[in-house]
Amino acid sequence: MMRESLDANNFEVVPVTNVTDALNQIVAQRFDVLITDLHMPGPGDGFTVATAMRHSQPDALTLVLSGFPDVQEPMTAILLQADEVIVKPCDIEQLTELIRKRMLEHKPSVRRKKESVASILERDTDITIQRWLSRVGKTDELTSHLLPETDRTGHLPELIKDISGRLRETRVVEAIARPSHSAVAHGRLRYRQGYTAPMMVQESRILQVCLFETIQRNLGIVDFSLVLPDIILIADEVDSQLTQSVESFLKLQSTIAA
Repeated sequence: MMRESLDANNFEVVPVTNVTDALNQIVAQRFDVLITDLHMPGPGDGFTVATAMRHSQPDALTLVLSGFPDVQEPMTAILLQADEVIVKPCDIEQLTELIRKRMLEHKPSVRRKKESVASILERDTDITIQRWLSRVGKTDELTSHLLPETDRTGHLPELIKDISGRLRETRVVEAIARPSHSAVAHGRLRYRQGYTAPMMVQESRILQVCLFETIQRNLGIVDFSLVLPDIILIADEVDSQLTQSVESFLKLQSTIAA
C-alpha cells in the first residue's frame, strides 16, 4: 500500500524485504529518501539501516517508523541517525505530504567528527551495561541465580575500561595477557556467589554481543579504518579476562574442595 501510494505521487520507489537487501541497495545506488520500520524480523533492525544510510549517504532524508514510542531504545541515539521518527499507524497520504515538506526543508547533514571505538565504548558504558543486564535477564540459566543488580554488574565498568585501554595501547592480537586483578577478583566473587564456570562463559558471551551492538549503534560516527581490528582486539581481551576469571574460580574451587 505504501509503495502504490508513493508511486501514484510520482516517487520512484525501491522496495526491499529485509535489512540485508536494504544495505545492499544503499551500497549500490543513491537515494533521496529512506523509509524504514524500526523493528523487523530477521537479523538487524531499522536502526541498522538508518545508520548505514547516514554513513553512506548523509544527505538523504531518513524516516524511521515505529509501532510505539519504544522506551527500551535510546531515542536520542536513533535521532542521531534519522531525521524523524514517525509513530505508526500513519496515514499514507500524510506521510507523502511529510516527505514533500521535509524534502523542501531538508538541509545536508553536518558530518560529525569521527570517534574511535575506545571512546565510544567509554561514552556508552552505562548503555552497554543496561543492555547486558537486559539480555542476562532473559537467560534462564542466569536468572535462576538471584543477585542484586549491583552484584551482577559490578565487574563490568572496570572490564570495559580495560578493553578501551587495550584498544589504545596494546594493539597486538593474542599478545601476552596482561594480568588483571579485577578479572581474578571477579572469578573468586562468582564462586562465592554460587556461579558455575559455564555461567561465567555465558555472561562473557553476552557481553561481547552487547559491545558489538554498541559499535553498531554508532556506525555513523565511528572511525571505520580501525573497526575490524578493534573488534578482533575486543574479542581477544574479553576472552583473556574470562580465562583469568575462570582460572581464579577453579583455583578457589579446588582449594576449598581439598
